[in-house]
Amino acid sequence: MRRLPKMSLKKALNTEFQITTTTAYVESESAPDQHRFFFAYKITIKNVGSSTAQLMSRHWIITDALGHIEEVRGPGVVGLQPKITAGQSFEYDSACPLKTSSGSMRGFYHFVDEDGESFEVEIPEFYLIAPTAIH
Repeated sequence: MRRLPKMSLKKALNTEFQITTTTAYVESESAPDQHRFFFAYKITIKNVGSSTAQLMSRHWIITDALGHIEEVRGPGVVGLQPKITAGQSFEYDSACPLKTSSGSMRGFYHFVDEDGESFEVEIPEFYLIAPTAIH
């Protein structure tokens, strides 16, 4: 994936997407004695701008409590490359296994606007924390 130079127009467009997350520890899929902690998360991507853009790919940076980093890249999200029109939201559910009882996720969505211009939207860091991790 090539990096585009920062342009004021695209930078302004990047701020026209709001990313919100909710997370949950999935006890039934976890096995702490085997160092498997399973987390579900819901992402909402809201286009608060005035133009349509298509989500083409994602880049996740997943960090566990020991500082181990895993990067995941791929097309779209959950098998889709949604077009998100002005004022609309796209929501999806996914999951992440960790080897520790806590960690975090952050990353970027790669979009293409109606003029064919590429830009990235940052996914703010959010935390995955099993109830047993809280002392």
